[in-house]
Amino acid sequence: MSHPPPFIHPTAEVSPTATIGPGAKIWHQVQVREDAHIGANCIIAKGVYVDFAVSIGANSKLQNGVCVYHGVTIQDGVFLGPGVILTNDQLPRAINPDGSLKKDADWQVNPIVIKRGASIGAGSVVLPGITIGEFALIGAGTIVTRDIPPYGLAYGNPARLRGYVCVCGQVLTPTGDPQEQEEQGVWTCPECNNRYEF
Repeated sequence: MSHPPPFIHPTAEVSPTATIGPGAKIWHQVQVREDAHIGANCIIAKGVYVDFAVSIGANSKLQNGVCVYHGVTIQDGVFLGPGVILTNDQLPRAINPDGSLKKDADWQVNPIVIKRGASIGAGSVVLPGITIGEFALIGAGTIVTRDIPPYGLAYGNPARLRGYVCVCGQVLTPTGDPQEQEEQGVWTCPECNNRYEF
């Protein structure tokens, strides 16, 4: 099955060294920097910033105003809500101790990895050095300061693990009596009856 060529809106600024996969849609006022990779069928909405050498997997959706900075890897099927910011500098400063303006060599990138199928709600900020697991769900307005496990449901400031979610997005419920659930870690989706063990 052939994919259509990527669509790039005339107001978007896409570096000639960026790679845009087939079927991807790059909308109004997006900036995609040098050597960035955007996978097949991605939707990059209005006003998104994709820094240099960022990798975005196939079938991902980045909503309006998302900022993805250098050092971030986004796997396939990831959803980033409006205004999500993925950072990269653990010790941000504009200047060095001697007062000189910092240059690229004066700071260290702390990578972020967003695993396959994860979703991050609107207005959330992910701090440097974080991994968000497969199909995890981060609530809107969350500040993520630690790794989130696969299928984890996390929200708040700072983010706290509040439970687990199914691949369909529904919150999982403990299976069996509380003692058994605590020992075995078995959870069930009330929507599609999928069972998980954590």
